[in-house]
Amino acid sequence: MIRLVTTGRLAAAAAHTEAALAVHEPHLVDGFVRNLPHAADTVGRRLRAALTRENLTPKTAGGHTHAFNRTEYPHAGVADPVDLLAGIDTTGTFSTEIRNAVINLALAHARYDPTIPTSANPDLTAVHLERLAVAGHNLHPCGRTRLGWDTGDVLAHDLEAGHTRIHFIAVRDDTHLGDDLGPWLHQHFHDIPHAPPGHRLQPVHAWQHDTVLTRYADAFTDGTLKRLDGHLDATPTAALRTLLLPGGHYLKVSLDIQVTSTRRSISIASTRNGPTLSTLLTQLIDDDPDGHRILLMTEPAGAAVPTGSGRDLSAITRTGLTGRLQPGEHAIPGGALPAYDPTTGTTVLAGLVNTAGGNPATWLTDYTRLLLPPLLRLLTHGIALEAHLQNCLPTFKNGHPHRLALRDFAGLRLHPGRLTQTGHTIDLWPGSVISTDNTETLRAKLGYTALQAHLGELVIRLAESHNLDETHAWRLIRTVIDDTYDTLRPHPHATADHHWLTAAHIPHKALVRMRLAGAGDIHITVDNPLHG
Repeated sequence: MIRLVTTGRLAAAAAHTEAALAVHEPHLVDGFVRNLPHAADTVGRRLRAALTRENLTPKTAGGHTHAFNRTEYPHAGVADPVDLLAGIDTTGTFSTEIRNAVINLALAHARYDPTIPTSANPDLTAVHLERLAVAGHNLHPCGRTRLGWDTGDVLAHDLEAGHTRIHFIAVRDDTHLGDDLGPWLHQHFHDIPHAPPGHRLQPVHAWQHDTVLTRYADAFTDGTLKRLDGHLDATPTAALRTLLLPGGHYLKVSLDIQVTSTRRSISIASTRNGPTLSTLLTQLIDDDPDGHRILLMTEPAGAAVPTGSGRDLSAITRTGLTGRLQPGEHAIPGGALPAYDPTTGTTVLAGLVNTAGGNPATWLTDYTRLLLPPLLRLLTHGIALEAHLQNCLPTFKNGHPHRLALRDFAGLRLHPGRLTQTGHTIDLWPGSVISTDNTETLRAKLGYTALQAHLGELVIRLAESHNLDETHAWRLIRTVIDDTYDTLRPHPHATADHHWLTAAHIPHKALVRMRLAGAGDIHITVDNPLHG
């Protein structure tokens, strides 16, 4: 049963938010209070599952074990999820993140609107679909953490707000690093301000703008930065710092708050690597036999301001899907696939399977053949895309998997040695964290995101909606992997990659251990359903 939150720090935090809502949005108070126990249970279930998987607490009765040692519990078993961290979180830092996730999830539920407006803009439709996945990341207990925002900020800028703004700052030429984004912005948006002579136009998230004005007051005083009037309306995506602009264009801008495990400012390296990686990936996809089934949402330009941390004023442009889809083709964000769709009374995923004929095994095979072959081929070149649900937008025709849009390259891993061996080179920004000479790190990035977080979620949901046997489902996925590597044998490292992906054990990202440690990727070893 779901327990009511009545005492303790979570209740105190909820009371603080309730008071803020009473001032800013009083019509949300009842919904927030009503959804608080459900939000606490959702975060608690994900935390309980992670603690079990990461061997931080023993498995208890009532849990159901799935592939990769994932254990799902029907309830959190506590009113405040932080109670699960007793004796584990010695500093209280992670506990603060967990409570923040509960509060913001309850608020998101209170604001939830399942309406998906009909739109000729597939990018706008995708944003509306993202709102169905209210809890955020499917494995992370902190999918709704927004540390750095107060209630008013959440109301103004979170996904459910449906709108925010881009402001602009003029940056002196000799302080600006990267592409001049002004011409691109003025080409598409005519009513935005122009930078004065000797300066370049830099877009900034509305919330970040206020932060920058205070944090870099001296730079505004000496003329390095200049404040400009005017703004551009934008729509927040689930990534929050990535904003959809009118016409189907995207801007990824720094947002110095913590979402899940990471502060969402943007490094200089990301702004410079984005265009370079986009060119390389386009070339590799064009050479791929399945390349016609891939839609890259490229990052043509990026710019940073190496003032202070060098991360606070960064921006990256991204191409959208508008004007690129075929008649009858619909893009659905991966994160929305396991979400409940009130129009069908089941998950978005189940609705697609039913539309396509109702055979979950056939549908999963077709989907896996869309997802994995291009990713596995890129791996032989030394590129492991971060292909979790949030970075993938599969497209469908009549429910059938058709094409795959891929976005956000900042989290991939690239092995320069492998890339050189296959006849390609790239000049990354010095010290880029995406570069690795460790083959284990390279493979683990793809294994965790594409297999465990992505396909692992879909297999569980198809078992629930269509009684697809999970063992059989992983055999289907294994067949696609085997077939793909049958065509990759001439490539260096293909055989070794195949053996690694189908070994008895495989590394899994330890989300809780990472938060407790406070830095860096940590992996644990889990059983691999693809073995045998």
